[in-house]
Amino acid sequence: MMKKLLLVTLLLLPVLVNAQYVGLNDKEVQSLKDLIGNDASVKQLYNQYQTLADVAVNVNPNPIDTIRSEGLLKGNPKKTATAYAMRDMGKMYALAIVYRVSGEKNYLTNLGAYLTAWAKVNTGRGDPIDDTGLDQAIEAYDLVKAKLKPNDNDLIVKWFKQTADAEIEGHKKGMNKETSYNNWNSHRLKIVAMIAYAINNNEYKKYVDEDLKRQLEKNLMPDGSSVDFKLRDALHYHVYDLEPLLKLAIILKRATGVDEYAAATASGASIKKSVEWVVPYITGQKTHGEFVNSTVKFDQARAQNGEAEYKPGTLWDAKNGYKTLALAAYFDPQYSNTLKTVKATTNDYSDWQLVLNKVTQ
Repeated sequence: MMKKLLLVTLLLLPVLVNAQYVGLNDKEVQSLKDLIGNDASVKQLYNQYQTLADVAVNVNPNPIDTIRSEGLLKGNPKKTATAYAMRDMGKMYALAIVYRVSGEKNYLTNLGAYLTAWAKVNTGRGDPIDDTGLDQAIEAYDLVKAKLKPNDNDLIVKWFKQTADAEIEGHKKGMNKETSYNNWNSHRLKIVAMIAYAINNNEYKKYVDEDLKRQLEKNLMPDGSSVDFKLRDALHYHVYDLEPLLKLAIILKRATGVDEYAAATASGASIKKSVEWVVPYITGQKTHGEFVNSTVKFDQARAQNGEAEYKPGTLWDAKNGYKTLALAAYFDPQYSNTLKTVKATTNDYSDWQLVLNKVTQ
């Protein structure tokens, strides 16, 4: 009996290691291919990735040793250099998608070069606002990890683990700060979860499972607002907080079957309720002047730096909520129709996330 159990475990091990909950699995890739072939709007969105992938093939990767964006004003040289380097993230995702759809190995070869270049150079410092932009690289890796050279795979996994370890350590050191439960921690949990499921690391999975419950309790309000909205008086930060939570909830739903989107905390808060709370602002039923009562000095500094969207009283642009609706539509398909209404389109797939929702359900 023990021998049979061991045999079953060994047979399942490659499946578990290579399971894909961050990127698309083989069945989902086939569904994507079918959708590209049958729907002109999906084909148009895919063609944008094709174009970017073709550019990436002819451009060398541009990794940066330390990502620096958080807390820096527009125009800061470190912020500018980071923004330029982070263009590689979109290129990596495009290379991964186009490789999986087309099967042409030059895209895989170039993606491997991008991922390893970053793995050799970049070191995370535990700042989730800086690290959150790595999500496309992690998705790209998950899409192709079974096809990478073993040595390259080991190098990339080591990079991801250093990033996750730095995030977790940073959280431990800052447990008494607002950043331990505001949007920072939502982005931290997203990145650690993506790494956890991309490399199949049970330690990281446990960390996410345990801290997510605390995060939702402290971060989301029973009325549907969020601690970030209370602190910043800005819908900008409400949706910036929701987006990583939604992305995380999708991964957990796919990987475990657990619905963290609708699950209510002890106080009655939930991701679902916080999405519902912001919908009237996205549809235009309500408006909001941003940052009028923000308690964060950095918001004032950005306004003084000429960054117009941070000027107190500036009306929130509802377009900045479209990504939130597209992610929420994975759980609540009604939001696909809401997006069609606010975008004034009959197109079922006006956003790539809507395509991903279709092929993963």
